[in-house]
Amino acid sequence: MIKTIKSEERHHANFGWLDTHWHFSFDSYHDPANMNWGALRVFNDDIVEPGQGFGMHPHRDMEIITYVLAGEIEHKDSTGNRGLIHPGEVQVMSAGTGILHSEYNHSQEEPLHFLQIWILPRRSGLKPRWEQHQFAPSARKEKLLPVVSGGELKGTLAIDQDAQIYVSALPAGGEVKHQSQPNRKAYLFAIEGEVSVNGVKLQAGDQARVADEPALSIKAAKDSELILLDLPELQH
Repeated sequence: MIKTIKSEERHHANFGWLDTHWHFSFDSYHDPANMNWGALRVFNDDIVEPGQGFGMHPHRDMEIITYVLAGEIEHKDSTGNRGLIHPGEVQVMSAGTGILHSEYNHSQEEPLHFLQIWILPRRSGLKPRWEQHQFAPSARKEKLLPVVSGGELKGTLAIDQDAQIYVSALPAGGEVKHQSQPNRKAYLFAIEGEVSVNGVKLQAGDQARVADEPALSIKAAKDSELILLDLPELQH
């Protein structure tokens, strides 16, 4: 089963300083029928105006992943971490027992574009943790590059969940394949270009929610960027 949601069907909000698309129920957008996809709880596609951002605010018991598409994020948190996150760089923040953080557009001239992803953890009450890593653009060309996992994939940032996140840059005509385990879900977002997953077409900004499709074939009709999540079902 592959369910597509077009870019224009996403929940859109513009606060002046923030132009955002929320893929799942979040903040002032509440939809009980759109709370998650497996362990994926939040997927926000954010554009932040120069010099603007999210002031210091709390989180707990959530695995928060940030993937920068354009611009630079200035990060600060209550555990003493601070720094810049650049395009192609991935940050993981395990909120655990509680963490305060702020994220600002470091530039006073250019907008910031990034994806924020929340994944529900396996356990609550963990010690807060933060790390980030720069993945070379060449490393994701014509393949699915793993950037986040539960710790089982070498070279990835670790989260407390049996979930994997891959990024890819495909030229026109390029193809990548992904094999998952039974009883898993997948989530594919077309960042740029035009791709198809098992023959189902996605334009830039479109998403595919995939279930009961362990073998995925992703093909690019034009030069494309994408992100793929391999997810467990929620444990009740």
